[in-house]
Amino acid sequence: MRVVTTEEAHRTWIVAERIKRVSDRLVGLGSFSIGLDGLLAPVPVLGTAYSLIAGLWLLSLGVRTGATPWTLARMTFYVGFRTLSSLVPMEGWLVDVLFRGHMLAANALQTDIERRFGAPPNWTARQFAAHPVNAGAAPAY
Repeated sequence: MRVVTTEEAHRTWIVAERIKRVSDRLVGLGSFSIGLDGLLAPVPVLGTAYSLIAGLWLLSLGVRTGATPWTLARMTFYVGFRTLSSLVPMEGWLVDVLFRGHMLAANALQTDIERRFGAPPNWTARQFAAHPVNAGAAPAY
């Protein structure tokens, strides 16, 4: 088993945050938000492909950082349900917009990382508050 450093785990936390924001919180409309996942949902193949690729990316991050089997199972369910629902034409689009599978999977991974390695430094929260998508690279520790 590969040893994961705290720096690697915190960088993974940041990448998960970016995926979450792009997938499910790209455009805010009051208390409601929609991401690239929901915007691409009506496009038959592209929406499903995006969901699958982003979901597999999140799962690979979880495996690489040694997330617990329970966390990986939850992530797989969230991403799998979200991706498979996009195969159903109209109802699938509604699920794409309302069910934030990538956000739930990213939150599960981030919680797992915080439990094992602690929360990332405070600069991360300030950086994402100012620039949610283009938050720049993490500084060296």
